[in-house]
Amino acid sequence: MGEIGPHELRLMQELAQRVSLFRPELVNGDASVGELAWVWGKGYDTLRRFWKHRLWLVNGEPVAWGWAHLPYRVPRGDGTFAESTTADLIWQVHPDRPELLPQVLDWYEEVAGDLDRTLTLQIADEQARAHVAAHGYVFDAQTGSDQGDWIQTNERNLVEVAAPVLPEGFDFVTAQDVSVADAVQAHRAAWPGSRLDETALARVQNTWPYRADLHLLVRAPDGTLAASTIIWLDEVTRTAEFEPVGTHQDFRRRGVGTALLLEGMRRAKAAGANRMMVACLGAPVHPSARGLYYGVGFREFTRDVPQIKLAR
Repeated sequence: MGEIGPHELRLMQELAQRVSLFRPELVNGDASVGELAWVWGKGYDTLRRFWKHRLWLVNGEPVAWGWAHLPYRVPRGDGTFAESTTADLIWQVHPDRPELLPQVLDWYEEVAGDLDRTLTLQIADEQARAHVAAHGYVFDAQTGSDQGDWIQTNERNLVEVAAPVLPEGFDFVTAQDVSVADAVQAHRAAWPGSRLDETALARVQNTWPYRADLHLLVRAPDGTLAASTIIWLDEVTRTAEFEPVGTHQDFRRRGVGTALLLEGMRRAKAAGANRMMVACLGAPVHPSARGLYYGVGFREFTRDVPQIKLAR
């Protein structure tokens, strides 16, 4: 149990690949290949001192892991602070080794101490639901409500993908065509509270399986980068993920996001993917991203079931 470096991250992603091949509906929301790369890369330089992790290996192969995020308070680029006051667990256990989840939960108890603890599991994971209940967790009714911040994962096949239509004068570029600073600005224009900076994006770009040719952006006639996404291709499972996806606030509701997604899927298919994934807020009170994804053919595949255990 030490620092999560590239080697440890790769083992965690390897387990995600194995679960995806066997029981894809049991891959936890933050434990997919692309999500792990994105979260680790963008957070490593500012948050790693708040991370704890442990791997369970059998004959050198990962069969379970836990990644605990402890409370933090760090500055954003806009002068405000991002903070968390609870512990949160990202985890994955191979479906053939469900008996390891109690060990992961025991370890989480040790590192979280007297903090309130949260975690999520997938709606189809009945064995995990029983294990977390036995450890004192209950459904997080606030996060999991119709007004909450729970996540659903969406999928679609890539058999047929419509041609994108951009507004006149707009075009597609990739990270090969723009500077790191410009790519960061494109992201922050879509996500004003983001902590992403050039150091963080450079680390993301050096994290497997990032490909600059699958880091897609839309350029407006005046040169502004109007939208961007990173496509994470897993050649083993032939699955690609969008993470993140964002449109500049000045260019929304003009078809830019739809075109970005369609072009991204066409490029993922050309690179070998036959399945596309994207996550979004699932509660009815958050319809915008879900509507965008449904509009290009995505449908819900699975959803997070948030759990909480209060220390008091």
